[in-house]
Amino acid sequence: MTDLTGDRPGYRVGIDIGGTFTDFALLKADGIVLEKTLSTPHDNSLAVMEGLGKLAAREGRSLVDFVSEVEAIIHGTTIADNTLIQMNGAVTGLLATEGFRDELELRRGFKEDIWDVRLQAPTFIVPRRRRLTVPERILADGSVYEELDEEAARVAIRRLKLQNVESVAISLLFSFANPVHERRLAELVAHEMPGVEISLSSEVLPRAPEFDRTSTTAVNAYIGPCVTGYLDRLVERLEEAGYGRQLLVMQSSGGVMTRDYLRGSPIRVLASGPAGGVVGAARVAEAKEAPDLLCVDMGGTSYDVSVVVGAAAPAEVGWNWHHRNLIGVPMINVETLGAGGGSICAIKNGAIEVGPESAGAAPGPICYGRGGQHPTVTDAILVLGILSEESPFAGGSFELTRRGVDEAFQEQLGDALGCGVEEAAFDAWRVVNANMTQAVQRTTAGKGIDPKSLTMLAYGGNGPAFAAIQAQELGIEQVLVPRSSPTFSALGALAAKPSIDEERAYLVSADEADTNKLRELWRELDERAEGHFLTAGFKRDEMTALYQLNLRYPGQNFALTVDVETVKGTRELSFVDEGALARVIEGFHAEHEACYGHRREGEVPEITGARLRTSVAVTGPRFAAGFEAVRKTATPAGSRRANLGRGFEDTRVYSGADLRPGHAIEGPGIIEESFTTIVVYPGWRAQLDDAGDYVLNRSA
Repeated sequence: MTDLTGDRPGYRVGIDIGGTFTDFALLKADGIVLEKTLSTPHDNSLAVMEGLGKLAAREGRSLVDFVSEVEAIIHGTTIADNTLIQMNGAVTGLLATEGFRDELELRRGFKEDIWDVRLQAPTFIVPRRRRLTVPERILADGSVYEELDEEAARVAIRRLKLQNVESVAISLLFSFANPVHERRLAELVAHEMPGVEISLSSEVLPRAPEFDRTSTTAVNAYIGPCVTGYLDRLVERLEEAGYGRQLLVMQSSGGVMTRDYLRGSPIRVLASGPAGGVVGAARVAEAKEAPDLLCVDMGGTSYDVSVVVGAAAPAEVGWNWHHRNLIGVPMINVETLGAGGGSICAIKNGAIEVGPESAGAAPGPICYGRGGQHPTVTDAILVLGILSEESPFAGGSFELTRRGVDEAFQEQLGDALGCGVEEAAFDAWRVVNANMTQAVQRTTAGKGIDPKSLTMLAYGGNGPAFAAIQAQELGIEQVLVPRSSPTFSALGALAAKPSIDEERAYLVSADEADTNKLRELWRELDERAEGHFLTAGFKRDEMTALYQLNLRYPGQNFALTVDVETVKGTRELSFVDEGALARVIEGFHAEHEACYGHRREGEVPEITGARLRTSVAVTGPRFAAGFEAVRKTATPAGSRRANLGRGFEDTRVYSGADLRPGHAIEGPGIIEESFTTIVVYPGWRAQLDDAGDYVLNRSA
């Protein structure tokens, strides 16, 4: 489905580490190569190196020769997310301004579900005994009201040391206006606790409000050692294999940047794996002329839902709740549900529950034959005939087995429900479908979007097996399944631009803003971004800078981002004048009306900060579309007994390797690709477009 622009001798490799599989997309002069390998949760870098070895073998090269020809390795990972999910991050301490010890617990009084009286408070990543305060006070204008009490600070730091703290978050009041106390406190921590990780709120999130900044900094400190430790191990292994370039890492904002840049803000890799898929989806939306997409990514462990509107996937700043923690850095909005191929099916309170627990990669589903004991979604669709023991699995890397699957379904589900194996597997299939459909409905309802108006884009190893039946329940008429869907997030990482998205606080009424102050803030951000890009090997004339302002109406808590100017190749700030501010104010009124349905024309908005998004264009996959090929009926490779929602029946099975543009398949049917299975449910029709991608439509 892709080709390259220009002739390039080297390779580009996109990598996405999931809970069950690690996915690879190799981009080369004559197309793409997909690969998968089982993840290695104890050290994910091992799976990365194993997959690179597989790609090298497919290219007929040794690992050293292959890696030396790789121009870029772009890496998305869920290691930060898994750290928060499993609550196995660093032992973290927090130093705050005296009187602000309980910011993390107050959480703005926010509760995820106000109607659920049984909802427990989250487990705090920094318990109260490791949240200590120091006497000091910076005012909102940056002036020092009370000097830092260094002796009291040393006492607090030593208390943290006695608790074996491994990472320290420092978040002082109004430090974004003047970071002098935070920096001095960091020096004291480094002296008293040599080798400890330190996160400063004035560097991680230099803006108001206080809770957002404190929460983000605490999460950064909590996941930091895990993320940086993993990336350091991976870089070391790559260098040993002969890779001499910078490792690029996918960010939650949808851009990529170097490991060195992310060392100070590892929080920016949260949800970086799913972000790659959304970036790729935006490119597909443009190429397929389907600008509004519902993106569903079902892998081995999770089900991710996102929405692309107008062929764009903007990163949202502010109210991003992730694993019950507020994250203030820019993030592409992705809702995650614990529903994947490895999700465990069990009886709880007399009913089937699927997930969020997962069998993962080790031991994995029972049908993997690696010691799994609990029935999973993958085991269920094997029983239903959607998968087969006789067909290669995961690109032929191993075969599935029915051994032990039937017994587990009967003993752990069927006996409790009073039914047989096939009925229990079908009920599990129905439950996981309902869970995923409800997740989509929650996501779209929260955005005020009717899913019927969207085209579904399905990817991930398991997404195409469930997509059409979910689309039918949601009233969606069309589903797109890229040929690269099994490793689509890895391919999407190759479509992402190296980018830096940062901001600086500036609290002022928009009609009183000082243009010199704005130039100063943007110049600081620009110089910082340029330094990182130069270190990564990019030139100034390759950089594109998008200057933005965050604004809100007086009394509002949240700001909207408004574009001011785009400049390429140079640091040109002559556009910052009174006329630009007037255009920004009008732009904010229009944006507020578009988002919330009204504007307060008579009010002057407040500026809360200056934002700069810098990026560099790189050669990536080009997504193609079209239906010029002559339609023709595909010939099945065989058939098997399968239940696609209306009972077991003989179902045609097609080999994806035999299908060409124009081939059409009437449901019910099953299409077996190397790394995924596409189910054409009854009442649906699939056809390959000119790019070799699948387009599924409801039959007349």
